[in-house]
Amino acid sequence: MEEPKDKKIILFDGVCNLCNTSITFVIKHDPKDLFRYAPLQSDIGQSLLEKHQIDPKTTDSIILVDRDKAYIKSSAALRIARSLSGAYPLLAIFLIIPAFLRNLVYDYIARNRYKWYGKKESCMIPTPELKAKFLE
Repeated sequence: MEEPKDKKIILFDGVCNLCNTSITFVIKHDPKDLFRYAPLQSDIGQSLLEKHQIDPKTTDSIILVDRDKAYIKSSAALRIARSLSGAYPLLAIFLIIPAFLRNLVYDYIARNRYKWYGKKESCMIPTPELKAKFLE
């Protein structure tokens, strides 16, 4: 599948309960329909990882692809928050903190996400009404 040029793409760990909950949260707070979604484990997820030269062994959670640029870890999360409705765009202020400091917290949560939130046996299957938002 060709990636949409007018949408930002969020790649996520499709078997991670925290990641799936985060995607559901973004969908609910994306009234402008800015985002499309794909599991890292999918063909398009793997293709985008390769295109942007991202090693899935070191970055295995949320990735934001916005036009021809990919953002990882806390940079991805904060840039996603910047596009959501409500007060969430205010979180983008944390982008002024150097990424290596922000990512200390991010990496700690990412390392423990399966232990704390659990893991699915397979990637989430979107409901029929949400299926159009997911890339295959």
